Amino acid sequence: MSEDELRHQRKMARRKEVQDAEVAAKTIESKGLLIVHTGPGKGKSTAAFGLILRALGHDWRVGVVQFGKGGWETGERRALERFGDKVSWHTLGEGFTWETQDRARDLAAAARAWDKTLELLADETIKLLVLDELNIALRYEHLPLDEVVATLGRRRPDLHVVVTGRNARPELIASADLVTEMGAVKHHFAAGVKAQAGIEF
Repeated sequence: MSEDELRHQRKMARRKEVQDAEVAAKTIESKGLLIVHTGPGKGKSTAAFGLILRALGHDWRVGVVQFGKGGWETGERRALERFGDKVSWHTLGEGFTWETQDRARDLAAAARAWDKTLELLADETIKLLVLDELNIALRYEHLPLDEVVATLGRRRPDLHVVVTGRNARPELIASADLVTEMGAVKHHFAAGVKAQAGIEF
């Protein structure tokens, strides 16, 4: 074995020791997580739907409540509906706030979506619940922030909840177990490329 190979082997052995010690220090076997995907970059909902696919691979039952998006057909909805009753999907938004231009309608839509959320939170057959664009409803004060944060904090111990949308409120971030901020480095929309099937929806 060459000197370079020996150095690499020793380096990786030391790295393995550190990694093994870090893993051994974790004592909680499982915990229902509150996960927040936020930030100005693309991919927040996409990441949540990828997590749904992973959960379905473990034969979990999952729920989706969409707060801000309208009822247009999307690739992710078409794909996930093929899993039948393993996926409980509910698109209850009426589109983005600049499209409705009607605060009363936005408030009513958010209230309907929150009622469905409460129903799914109580459904013990669901192990993962995605609240798509809930951050937007909280940003525009379509729902009472304190109530939402408290309710999600009281979820049952084995339920994972994912919240997506830009501008997550600090109170929700503080309550979460995992927060990922998607950065906006470069986006094709800025170069004039419209939203495309299979990429944006």
